Amino acid sequence: MSATSTPSNPDDAALRMAGLAPAEVERMHAAARAIRGGAAAQAERWLDEVLEAAPEHPEALRLLGILRARSGRHGEALALLQRALAQRPDDAPTLTDLGNAQHGRGDLDAAFASWRRACAAAPDAPMPWFNIGRNLQLQGDTLPAVDALQRAAALAPDFIPAWILLGDALVHLGRFDEADDAYRRALRLHPACGDAWRGLANMKTRPLSEQDRLRLADALRRPGLADADRIAMGFALGKVCEDHGRYDEAFAALGDANAAMRRLAPWQANAFRAHVDAVLAASAGLPEPPDPQLGRELVFIVGLPRSGSTLFEQILAAHPQVEGASELPDMDEVIGEESRRRGQPFTQWARTAGAGDWQRLGRRYLERTARWRTQRPRSTDKLPANWLYSGLLGAMLPGARIVDARRDPLEAGWSCYKQQFYRLPHFACTLTDIAAYIRDYERAMAVWQATAPQRIRIQRYEDLLADPEGEIHALLAFCGLPFDPACLDYHRAMRSVRTPSAGQVRQPLRRDTARAAHYGARLDPLRFGLGLPTA
Repeated sequence: MSATSTPSNPDDAALRMAGLAPAEVERMHAAARAIRGGAAAQAERWLDEVLEAAPEHPEALRLLGILRARSGRHGEALALLQRALAQRPDDAPTLTDLGNAQHGRGDLDAAFASWRRACAAAPDAPMPWFNIGRNLQLQGDTLPAVDALQRAAALAPDFIPAWILLGDALVHLGRFDEADDAYRRALRLHPACGDAWRGLANMKTRPLSEQDRLRLADALRRPGLADADRIAMGFALGKVCEDHGRYDEAFAALGDANAAMRRLAPWQANAFRAHVDAVLAASAGLPEPPDPQLGRELVFIVGLPRSGSTLFEQILAAHPQVEGASELPDMDEVIGEESRRRGQPFTQWARTAGAGDWQRLGRRYLERTARWRTQRPRSTDKLPANWLYSGLLGAMLPGARIVDARRDPLEAGWSCYKQQFYRLPHFACTLTDIAAYIRDYERAMAVWQATAPQRIRIQRYEDLLADPEGEIHALLAFCGLPFDPACLDYHRAMRSVRTPSAGQVRQPLRRDTARAAHYGARLDPLRFGLGLPTA
């Protein structure tokens, strides 16, 4: 979640080693190199030797605290870092690492307090500002994140990650001209920066120019590119070629990028199908909830990525009673916490959990997401993959409404293939896997929607295009919301949109988004898998 703070100034590093004998100084440098290289066991041995000679040396305690935090031993990390901080109360690197450990333990308020103390202690150092900006952005506090990242970029103009994260945050706020400038500043520093090209290409309402296409293609031919840069630039090149009507080149670029992604971590379609079968079995026959209204303040928006879920959330978030929280990790994390407590995956323990257990888990989710309902009484959770929990929600948060975002499966599947997803393995790296995933998703949702139509609404993107006002009235009514005309002007809603559709949902409805027809028989593996006629 956060960057550790490592002194780059040799004079500063020397000060941090003060009080150590030359042999211990060498061990400290070796331990720091081992931490950067991921050799945790070797780093710990060297730090143990240093602390045997100097048991309370603050820098050795700090580095050992970093190791403990990285291995998930956050309580031990906190104790070590607090011992170090007792000797150096205003040390920005130690405060940063303390915040990281507090964050890892789930104490967000304490973490942000520590990160803010680091910024106050070293106001002219870029890393504390970068760190707090990064974490504010991850928490959805985009406006203060921009301020912090702008400070970091001003203090370290050659620090590419600050410009990238600043560009991302500005996109989420709809400040596209400033975002464009931030990404291009990164490209001036590193013309083959995949994240910068990714950011520019993801501003989908601002097509890249022909000059950009040529520069991007040239950058991709550079020798020695990192895999991450090559993949990100491949997706960006596919996007710009499609925008310019160069469909053969677009398909080739996207094929290369997806093949590289799949080599990193292949998706196992058969294993996922078996998992969906297990989820369906686990969701059958769950106990009746003691409080049928628990979760009534929530709207989950689920489905296939690139199917209009961000648009539907933007419509709801334009309503004065609804806060759009975007893609939240909390549902997965609440289920994961319970699975770790029981020592079993949820598909094994779900059938044995009682009504009180599900109510406890529902309240845990509400507790974790309460900050999204401090200004408005209701909130959304727009993580598409939460469709897998739609059956469980009847027992866990029975008052919640679930909006299943649907789009023409061929268009949605092709749109997934064009989008770089960072969570690997991912189903979207081959057209065949995309078709298999869509089939599994649709069959599971059909079971749950038939069982509880009052909780689950299939919301079709094409229906919204055909009758915007009628569909918005129906969507609001399903969610138990009175009609508000602001929802018709959803694109004017001022909020942070933290998805690749941030640019699109700030414009009125567009009816020219279909692209699959341009690729003809190239998409036949997707058509065949979906049971559609081939080209």
